[in-house]
Amino acid sequence: MKIVFQKTTILLLLAAGFVFSANAQQVKATASLDSARILIGDQVKLILQLDKPKDMRVNFPVIGDSIAGKIEVISKTGTDTVKNGDIEKIISTYLITCFDSGSYQIPIYWFSFEKNGISDSIASNSLLLNVATLAIDTTKGPADIKMPYDAPLTLKEVTPYILGIILVAAILFFILYSIKRRKQNLPVFSKPAKPKEPAHVVALRELDRIKNEKLWQKDKIKQFYSEVTEVLRVYIEERFEIAAMEQTSDETLSAFKFRRDLLSEKTFSNLSHILTTADMVKFAKYIPLPDDNNLTLVNAYFFVNETKKEEAKTLEKPVDDREGEEVTVK
Repeated sequence: MKIVFQKTTILLLLAAGFVFSANAQQVKATASLDSARILIGDQVKLILQLDKPKDMRVNFPVIGDSIAGKIEVISKTGTDTVKNGDIEKIISTYLITCFDSGSYQIPIYWFSFEKNGISDSIASNSLLLNVATLAIDTTKGPADIKMPYDAPLTLKEVTPYILGIILVAAILFFILYSIKRRKQNLPVFSKPAKPKEPAHVVALRELDRIKNEKLWQKDKIKQFYSEVTEVLRVYIEERFEIAAMEQTSDETLSAFKFRRDLLSEKTFSNLSHILTTADMVKFAKYIPLPDDNNLTLVNAYFFVNETKKEEAKTLEKPVDDREGEEVTVK
């Protein structure tokens, strides 16, 4: 009985050893370099790869800040896992460099793993890194240091400077503009001016005011003719660019005589009657008849309506259009 138990134990140990050996054969550790030969200060990748069954737990070796005392580890760039059926490939990449020339042995790295409660480890291969220095030609004498190459400026580089110049210019302009406005006792910011009204609109509005005030019925004959002629003189300056405000009646009428294309015979006659009658009232103390006063106002309306500039027709209602309107003053 004792012999049978011993045989059974030996068989179980042999079976476990066979299973572990089979699993161990499925684990493979590999170390490689991007390049086995570099110049001083160049960077190269050290790649550690482990192939294992996907259900096996594996511990990667810990790599410090340096390898073999001369090779410096700059960073660990990442770990990738690639699955192929029941086999997994785990790849860890390290960025390394060296600042001394020579040949350096990268040692083997041990990977520990565990399967079915049994632990073991496997080693990677070793590597040789050759670090070369730049060859210096000692047969030639010292050479001048070359100046840095001037690369052309790009729009992206000069854009901040352009925007800065524009901003500074805008600030200076605002400061100078503010000073000028304050010297003129004007606000820095003001509302835009209203569009100028057409000359005939202003003239007709003023004639309406004079008509409604009924000045001559209040024995203000001289004031009535003064205001009517002033309205017409302002209108003539705006409409025909004739300096009627600074001219006498004869000078104003003479200006129209030299430019007969501006007025028809009837319109010129009406204007002449208004100005002549007004001068007689203001300077000769002439007392006109009520019909003359009424005719003066009617002729003033007629003159403005006959000579006003026609505005472009729009869908909006005209501001003031009274051509052909009969005016009766009582």
